[in-house]
Amino acid sequence: MAKPKIGIIVGSTREGRFADKPAQWIAERAKAIGEFDVEIVDLRDFPLPFFDEQSSPAYVPSQAEGAKAWQDKIASLDGYIITAAEYNRSPTGVLKNALDYAYNEWNNKPVGFVGYGGVGGARAIEQLRLIAVELQMAPVRNAVHITWGDYMQVAQGEKQLGDIEHLNQAADGLLSQFSWWVKALTTARAA
Repeated sequence: MAKPKIGIIVGSTREGRFADKPAQWIAERAKAIGEFDVEIVDLRDFPLPFFDEQSSPAYVPSQAEGAKAWQDKIASLDGYIITAAEYNRSPTGVLKNALDYAYNEWNNKPVGFVGYGGVGGARAIEQLRLIAVELQMAPVRNAVHITWGDYMQVAQGEKQLGDIEHLNQAADGLLSQFSWWVKALTTARAA
């Protein structure tokens, strides 16, 4: 049986973004487990217009250019770990827009989060968990929260994320739960 394919979704498209650092770091940790085929899915590679469809893609095929490619990418994956910047106590607009451009493709798959910001992206992740439930995903409890002090040390080049032991422990907890859900839901979808 082939390994489940998981996508590390880079939840920011901003120039000079921090998101590449946690995306690479969690991808390396997920690959090290040896249970997954891991792919970084960068929202920059899927430019979607601001959502202006007739209806949710749950009911009507999307008409926007690029929407089908995005939906096909999401459908090809068995689970997702999303990097989540926190802007004004919520996830980025581009991430929310990308979530809205798919529906059935998300269903019955696990999702985990690596957040960063003043309180480690906790408020953005809390909102993303609610959205994930509506999209019929299974959000895992454990997450990685890169708080401001750790963020600044990494952003300024003083440390790398892998140098910060409590973040490594949080990542291991996230990946342990995520792995269980990937196996369970992949088996259930196949049945």
